[in-house]
Amino acid sequence: MTSALTAIPLTTLDGRSTTLAELADGAALVVNVASKCGLTPQYTALEQLAKDYGPRGLTVIGVPCNQFMGQEPGSAEEIQEFCSTTYGVTFPLLAKTDVNGADRHPLYAELTKTADDAGEAGDVQWNFEKFLLAPGGEVVKRFRPRTTPDDPAVIAAIDDVLGT
Repeated sequence: MTSALTAIPLTTLDGRSTTLAELADGAALVVNVASKCGLTPQYTALEQLAKDYGPRGLTVIGVPCNQFMGQEPGSAEEIQEFCSTTYGVTFPLLAKTDVNGADRHPLYAELTKTADDAGEAGDVQWNFEKFLLAPGGEVVKRFRPRTTPDDPAVIAAIDDVLGT
């Protein structure tokens, strides 16, 4: 990955400094996640994407966020325990992050400039909003929260980005 987006400093859930370029050497699906949301079962499909498409160059990256009705209240350790025990999550998770508002992380300041299929850019609507990045770091697709990771539109976009 080579765009400015991929050089933005990030912190992993376990406190390590990183960037998108270090986390993903190919395409990436960046998703703001929460443990106590009605959409939390999407973790299952995200993990399946990571397993199915990881060998082909896709990295799923979870970004815990507590901005939507306090649905990610746990500590880093609690989030990690929940994700690994309940959903078998093996893909990278970042530190809890603000995706909207005055304290919006620089990563999300850039991601939210991307419009969805309805032509709307701006704030993340809810937990489990997805941004698909091409191997160079360009945001190529934005999927709103209710679009599941295994939706045919998501799969087609991933296949297109990976050239398969």
